[in-house]
Amino acid sequence: MFGRIAPIILKEFIQIRRDPRTLAIVLAMPAMQLLLFGYAINTVVDHLPTIVFDESRDAQSRAFAAAFHNSGYFDLRAQAHSRAEAVAAVDTGEARVALLIPPEFGNHLLRGQQALAQLVVDGSDPNTAQTALFAAGMVAQVQSGEAVASLAERLGRGSAASGIELRPVVLYNPSMLSVNFMIPGLIGLILQFQTLILTAFAIVRERERGTLEQLVVTPIRSWELMLGKIIPYVATACMAVGVALAVGRFWFGVEVAGSLPLLAALSLIFLLSSLGVGLFVSTISQTQTQAMQLAVFIMLPSVLLSGFMFPREGMPFVIQQLGLLIPLTYFLQILRGIILKGVGMEVLWPNVLPLALFGLAVFGLSANRFRKRLG
Repeated sequence: MFGRIAPIILKEFIQIRRDPRTLAIVLAMPAMQLLLFGYAINTVVDHLPTIVFDESRDAQSRAFAAAFHNSGYFDLRAQAHSRAEAVAAVDTGEARVALLIPPEFGNHLLRGQQALAQLVVDGSDPNTAQTALFAAGMVAQVQSGEAVASLAERLGRGSAASGIELRPVVLYNPSMLSVNFMIPGLIGLILQFQTLILTAFAIVRERERGTLEQLVVTPIRSWELMLGKIIPYVATACMAVGVALAVGRFWFGVEVAGSLPLLAALSLIFLLSSLGVGLFVSTISQTQTQAMQLAVFIMLPSVLLSGFMFPREGMPFVIQQLGLLIPLTYFLQILRGIILKGVGMEVLWPNVLPLALFGLAVFGLSANRFRKRLG
């Protein structure tokens, strides 16, 4: 029996050897999945970027801010010069948390009076916000107990001391509903999926059927052929975004706080990069199976490293830097900035600029490669 099966086995190995691209993807995929799942998936939220506005500027306020940093949950990135600057850092995404300490904080502690402080938290990611609130509450409770004990030891009385009260304010998503966080991310993911998969499959399908060669010999320029192939999928992706926004608004109650025209314009910039990647996949794939494998190979890092599901602050530094090479990383910041925060270009441009540069580069390279394949 083995003698009859052996030729079939040998034939299949030969077929696998003749398709090195598929073999490379099959062998590389498990390693990539292990690395990404091992490093990128981290449900522990810590090292949150934090900005401090300290008007008290004394030993007590500095010790209170240092306690936040020492907890491991907060990374004190900068000192703000005003309350507006601290809140603006949360708006732009430079900080997830702002700690605001009023002028009389230290004096109130020394007198045994209640010392107030405010914590401003970016609530667009409910899991991160809940962790920040819990950790900050624990830090404030410990520091309050230490301040009361120190005052009691110094003055010989403890009941009159009030300690520290931390008053939190959750911005953008006060109710901390997860749907408000997921809907903008899903819009970005749908947009990338539509353009990447459909563009790559459409061209490969033409090549498999032999109709692409028929189009090449027609009196049409290569760029006109390329444009004619991708415009329908741009329209399809735009309609998909419109449907997603409508469902998010009327079914889930997620309103767009910012400008819809700005959202549409920046979505077109993101489309440029996704179309470029789709064109690139089409030029190196011979079959639809190869195109699907390459698309999955590209989509997996986009989902895990862009901040769609897991906060990027909890990832190792190297993984965070790899995430900066993914267009969806920037587009998610744009989507959540416009939909949840209502911010404009004055805040979003640090994400728009690299997204536009990446889109122009990858689309240009892919279009040039596509024209060469047509030639």
